Amino acid sequence: MSVNSPKTSELFTPFHTTNLELSNRIVMAPMTRNFSPNGVPGADVATYYRRRAENEVALIITEGTAINHPAAVSSPDIPVFHGEEALNGWAEVVKQVHEVGGKIMPQIWHVGMARPVGSLPNVEAQPIGPSGLDINGEKVNEPLTKDEIQEVIQAYAQAAADAKRVGFDGIELHGAHGYLIDQFFWSQTNQRTDEYGGDLVARTRFGVEVVKACRAAVGPDYPIVFRFSQWKMNHYDARLVETAEELAQFLQPLSEAGVDIFHCSTRRFWEPEFEGSDLNLAGWTKKITGKPTITVGSVGLNQVFLSNKTEDVSESIRLEELDEKLNAGEFDLVAVGRALIGDAAWATKLHEQRTDDIKTFDQEDLKSLK
Repeated sequence: MSVNSPKTSELFTPFHTTNLELSNRIVMAPMTRNFSPNGVPGADVATYYRRRAENEVALIITEGTAINHPAAVSSPDIPVFHGEEALNGWAEVVKQVHEVGGKIMPQIWHVGMARPVGSLPNVEAQPIGPSGLDINGEKVNEPLTKDEIQEVIQAYAQAAADAKRVGFDGIELHGAHGYLIDQFFWSQTNQRTDEYGGDLVARTRFGVEVVKACRAAVGPDYPIVFRFSQWKMNHYDARLVETAEELAQFLQPLSEAGVDIFHCSTRRFWEPEFEGSDLNLAGWTKKITGKPTITVGSVGLNQVFLSNKTEDVSESIRLEELDEKLNAGEFDLVAVGRALIGDAAWATKLHEQRTDDIKTFDQEDLKSLK
């Protein structure tokens, strides 16, 4: 990573809210790793997260971990968040991260209709979604019944309660990228005519009920982070909203339901969300809701997310731009993804201005936990 040492002082300032205190503004973004055989995170997973925490990552958001539903994930190596063995594994992860002064939250997940038919670990389980439509709008299954919706909501709530019991510092609900909660948000996958479908605000109902159920399960002071996005898996130009006004309509019910922090998933943090303003999605979300936000998108990379083109603008300049946006209060926290897979000590090296020592992310890094 041959760049000049950027000015990143704001990244290393403490962050405080009423129910969360962090030593700095750096968050490890959730990234599926597929190293939990039979859904159980082992000692290698605990060590993997510990290494980031002891290298100045203030908050770790784990890879997506499945609620107690047979079709929640599509691989036996994706961790689950139910059952004694898996929860004991997560308790060890929490212990390891806390021992080195880090904070950690599980990302609670159901992939919905993004799960291919016949996937492991439960080949008989059919993918589920609001209208039985996959991300391309093709019918795969029947729409969820209202009773089935309530069962799924309660599975989210149980995961939240278990997270608190195991000792996590909060939870993140995965409502982005075309997975289950997002499938209710998106008109292409939600064509219901009951109270769980309809206009933009009506389509937030499932997500709102999930948040409310989790809030009831964990109490008023336990942090709930909610991740959302415009883009979907393989539909990078998809948009839930076209204007700031529509974004406000979308966010208000979720904010009122009990979300503490919004994690605003974009592919490139420096790109404005709407014409006429330099604010990105996290900036607009904070402006609208008044709540803290996490920005994310190609932080610390010299190649932009899902692109083979090297940016003309250096990493150093991008990180200085990030610092300026933090200092201006556009958003509060910064999630770092693949840069932290490439180098567990990325944050420490950045803080110490040893950027030439940072190991640049390579696709080979995905083949092992380091």
